[in-house]
Amino acid sequence: MAADYAYPAFFLLIGVLFVIFNIDVLSRLIRPSAPNPDKLSTYECGEEPIGQGWIRFHVRYYLYALIFIVFAVEVVFLFPWAVVFKSLGLFAFVEMMIFIAVLLVGFAYAWAKGALEWV
Repeated sequence: MAADYAYPAFFLLIGVLFVIFNIDVLSRLIRPSAPNPDKLSTYECGEEPIGQGWIRFHVRYYLYALIFIVFAVEVVFLFPWAVVFKSLGLFAFVEMMIFIAVLLVGFAYAWAKGALEWV
């Protein structure tokens, strides 16, 4: 039984060692090393930073971003369905309508809670 896991364990070990070697060892050998105070400074789109980098963002920005990501990922599921729509039949159509209804309920809930308000 343990012999069945020998080949996957071997290839997993080789894969992990390959990644560690390429990221750590090989990159240290081929990268240029030219420490400079300008390279170590904070870089924001070519502008010199003003003030502290540790400012607090309102949680509403994160909620807005999470809602956007959820709906963007869910829309990705619609594309393969739309490509083969004619061959799927009525059952797949009803399933997708249920899926879209669940998305709309989530959207209505987020809207009702004020998560989409940009203050």
